[in-house]
Amino acid sequence: MLRQLAARLSLPEAIGLSLSVIAPTLTAAFNITLVVQAAGAAAPLTFAIGTIAIGLVALSFISFGRRLSHAGSAYAYITHTFGASMGFVAGWGLLLTYFGFATGCAALVGNFTATVLQRFGIDIGAAWIGVGAGAVLLAWWLAYRDMRLAGRLMLALEGVAVLGVVGLCIRILLRVQPSAAQSLASFRPAADFGGWTGIGFGLVFTVLSFAGFEGAATLGEETVNPRRNIPVALFGTVLGAGAFFVFVAYCEVVGFGAAGIKDLANSAAPLNDLALRYGSRDFATALDLATATCAFSGVLGGVAAAARVLFALGRVGLAPALAVVHARHGTPTRAISCAALMVGTSFLLWAPFSGAANYYAYLSTIGTLSLILIYIAVGAAEMVEAWRQARRLWATLCGLGPLVLLWALYRTIYPAPEFPGNLWPYVALLWVVAALVVIRLRPAVARAPLPETL
Repeated sequence: MLRQLAARLSLPEAIGLSLSVIAPTLTAAFNITLVVQAAGAAAPLTFAIGTIAIGLVALSFISFGRRLSHAGSAYAYITHTFGASMGFVAGWGLLLTYFGFATGCAALVGNFTATVLQRFGIDIGAAWIGVGAGAVLLAWWLAYRDMRLAGRLMLALEGVAVLGVVGLCIRILLRVQPSAAQSLASFRPAADFGGWTGIGFGLVFTVLSFAGFEGAATLGEETVNPRRNIPVALFGTVLGAGAFFVFVAYCEVVGFGAAGIKDLANSAAPLNDLALRYGSRDFATALDLATATCAFSGVLGGVAAAARVLFALGRVGLAPALAVVHARHGTPTRAISCAALMVGTSFLLWAPFSGAANYYAYLSTIGTLSLILIYIAVGAAEMVEAWRQARRLWATLCGLGPLVLLWALYRTIYPAPEFPGNLWPYVALLWVVAALVVIRLRPAVARAPLPETL
């Protein structure tokens, strides 16, 4: 049985995985309204500051990616600096993140597909659940057979969705033709929303929008020239997503207008509202379809990334059977099947009772809470490594990212959100406790050295 992943992937596939987990079109469809609720018309400024903050976090991943090529991503980075026990907890936390993102996106595939079909007079009712489950099965098949095809497909789907949103934005700008005063209002604190305080609150949601940028790092053992291509993929994803978020936030603010900021903040489907206002019913339908494809890309990316982490943890003692690589496909097929099974099971047991939008919100929030802790740990690990090598300036620079994330983490738990949002930090905490239980049951995972990497 093979236990070595095949190095067949190139830069586009790595970028495709990171973009699919971020799912930028979903931010345009949901997260921008959350930032507007906090910062008002200054949402574009908030995203610009958030891009810089996440860029600081990305420095640590990029630096580690130039030294380590490992399917476990943050698991390997933290193990390298803080030891196997903390590394396992980080890898376990990554599983929660990727499971949460993948299963949440499955609900959106069903939801947006149902919306598109309704436009043609077809009401599928509760069958959206079947569509979501079908998305998980298709994602499993693609990830199982050929990661090259899956990576390129993810990049293509994200590209089509992004182009659709950019097309809407161009329509808005051509119709509104915003003045210099309107433009400047989007890049200075809004007094009606607390000024810099509102921007501080809004930063929480910009951090959430970038969650998953590190997904490409899980392909470290399957990518040709990984110590070049993985850092480039991470940097390009953060930079490209940041530019997209700032531009789309600006266009949404301009599209609703100064008098409509509260309408934007309260909109359940801002892209749809803007498409109907500045385009047509058919254009709105096309955008809904593009969002559905983006959500499917998120399912595929989440399953693929979770499988790589499962493979890495299985290899060091969690479950050796998960560390098997298919002789022909070169993919960790057992880990992929396990990841898809967990994603699909959660979806079928929970999504039908909470509804698609709520299910996505619940699972993505849980996953992001876990990921923030991992980002902080990776930043701390790189800071320690740099300090050991007497690179004081670099250590300080890498330490700024975790500080921003500590603020974001604090704002997600205090003041306590309304029920059931107040429960999600405890779910993430229980997942960490479960990792400690696994270490007791499988003590090898806390002693295993990092295997030889590329």
